[in-house]
Amino acid sequence: MNDRKIITRDDLEQRFKTLQDDVTEITETKKASITVFAVVGIAAGLLIAYLFGRRGGRRRRGVIEIRR
Repeated sequence: MNDRKIITRDDLEQRFKTLQDDVTEITETKKASITVFAVVGIAAGLLIAYLFGRRGGRRRRGVIEIRR
């Protein structure tokens, strides 16, 4: 009826090491994808800013008349 196993220090260390390895593996894979998304997002933001700036420059460009 009392079949409980005593948890030793080695058991805890083994479980924590396994958990830490799993977390490290997950973060390494996510880090690569987050980096890719960040680079794509920055590039898209720069492209949009460039296009809006170019459009605004065309609208505000005036004709300069030079008189002597």
